[in-house]
Amino acid sequence: MLKTQDVLLLCCVVGATNALYKQWIPDTNYENKTNWDKGDVPCGSDIAQFPAQRKVSVFVETTHAVQEMRLPVDGELILNSGAGFYVVGGQDPGCGAGVTTHFKDSESLQWFNPALWQAAGTLDDMKDGNFLFSVHEESVPCQYDDVVFKDRSSFRVDTSSSQSSIPVKSISVLGEMFESQSEFSQYLSSHSGRLQFHGSSAVTVTNSGCNNPSGCDCGNSVNNKLICGTVTCGSLSCKKPLQPVGHCCEVCGAIVTIHFAASFNLQNYRERIRHLFLNLPHYKSIQLGMSKVVHSQRLMGIIPVGEIPVIQVVILDGESGKLSEALARDITKDAKSHGSKLGITETEIQSSGGKSSGGNAGMVVGVVFAVLTLITLITILTVLIHKGVVQMPSMLSVPSLPSFRKNPDVGDPGGAFDHGFDNPMFDKPDAMTNIPGLYGTENNSISLTQTGVHFINPVYDENETDFTV
Repeated sequence: MLKTQDVLLLCCVVGATNALYKQWIPDTNYENKTNWDKGDVPCGSDIAQFPAQRKVSVFVETTHAVQEMRLPVDGELILNSGAGFYVVGGQDPGCGAGVTTHFKDSESLQWFNPALWQAAGTLDDMKDGNFLFSVHEESVPCQYDDVVFKDRSSFRVDTSSSQSSIPVKSISVLGEMFESQSEFSQYLSSHSGRLQFHGSSAVTVTNSGCNNPSGCDCGNSVNNKLICGTVTCGSLSCKKPLQPVGHCCEVCGAIVTIHFAASFNLQNYRERIRHLFLNLPHYKSIQLGMSKVVHSQRLMGIIPVGEIPVIQVVILDGESGKLSEALARDITKDAKSHGSKLGITETEIQSSGGKSSGGNAGMVVGVVFAVLTLITLITILTVLIHKGVVQMPSMLSVPSLPSFRKNPDVGDPGGAFDHGFDNPMFDKPDAMTNIPGLYGTENNSISLTQTGVHFINPVYDENETDFTV
């Protein structure tokens, strides 16, 4: 029976949708100090210079004083309501000595760089800064995600990849959401659209969400090399580093693999873990990423026999991994207690500390699956041999029973057997009665002489078979 806190938790997440919001982090805003090479926004005594041969779309939120402004050949200034520029005659008292401040080049910012995106479960979480940790492939917008470029902000992003298009569910630019490809295509053809998006691949809006409650494949595995090419992996100190599916680097921490039933809901479970564990003070430093991935099944741990979808929970704590292991055990304990209600059938733990564990049900299922697979393979092999598709290797031929019967030198099992020769001691029942006394003087089969005992075999010539002892 569910406890009161479990019922309340279930009610608060039952309406959650199985979708994530991915927000682009960089911008080309005039007020962003990091966009200027001097680390500060130009003031009234400064010269604001933009790259002459670069395309740029700059959002200006307020009014600014400048001594001079040098604009690019192809660019734009998007002015917020009330924003603008004015020139200060002479020295600006609050600015100091005038300098030339250069606007940084944003041409190299790539769509498939996972460090340039933030993920959240809801728009409210995104506004509040409650971002989710994800493996590298899923840090970049997946095919069912809603992409968000911040309000009152502009940008420039390179969408080049090996694919002709980049599918997303929807996309928001300058506060306007595009949920159809026709509307977004019109925006891309505008002057702002051409300045903000560039590259060989076109971002396409599908307005298609993930309809599977247990989650859907991200779809970014085809761009794994491109994504991982932007990632630099650090050194690790743990005993047994782990390699999560979809992550470019090995990690220190823990991975919980969840096998699920049809009633499992990924978004609800993600919210459950956040409310039950991640809100606890001692787990505040934890990074937890949860997603649906595909695991390969191997017979006896060697032979690949298929793939199954599972839920991968990656837990990192940035330290020795002990805190991650503790949370992994808590998650597993919760799954064992409430698995039937959550749609969880089994959990497995991998730890960078070298420890791993799994449910007994998984072992039983694995053994049964291995046995059934072995029986299937034997059955298929038998059928193929019977139909002549597979030839058995040649072996030493063994004569069959009919071949024995056709041999004239072999007697019929049903007839009289050829004994080879008659043994007077055993072959004839009355042989012993016809043999005279042992010590007689007549021609006996056995006689005693001065040199020993003399044996006579009636089959051979007695002159050729003397044997003395």
